[in-house]
Amino acid sequence: MSLKDQITEDMKTYMRAKETVGLSTVRMLKSEIKNVEIDAGELDDAGVQKVIATALKKRKDAAEQFANADRPELAEKELQEAEFLMKYMPEQMSDDEVKAIVTAACEGVDTSDKKLFGKVMQTVMANTNGQADGKLVNQLVRAAFDGNS
Repeated sequence: MSLKDQITEDMKTYMRAKETVGLSTVRMLKSEIKNVEIDAGELDDAGVQKVIATALKKRKDAAEQFANADRPELAEKELQEAEFLMKYMPEQMSDDEVKAIVTAACEGVDTSDKKLFGKVMQTVMANTNGQADGKLVNQLVRAAFDGNS
């Protein structure tokens, strides 16, 4: 079953169960997928996962903003939505696995040359296949470059 079919089935399940947060999250996700498909054409599972990753990042950023603005109820809602979205993402790598990929990507690279940062980031993100948070990858690569300058 494709990821889009799974999302549609989950939407039906949430409707029957009257799960409002899950239903609104999945509806929003289907809408975002449809909007991307209007511009880019039919998406495969990898394309759908990119849309989900973007939506997940939006939810986490919004939750952080709401928490900083002393709005815990809205932050909690965003985190609940993020939890529903995580269901569609591949299992995330551990920090140690990501560190190992960053270390491997930095081998043979002059980490004192800040111009190579983007190239290393691109290599690491390609090797993690969406199984690592971009923010974590950025922090680890930045630490590798800052540690050798």
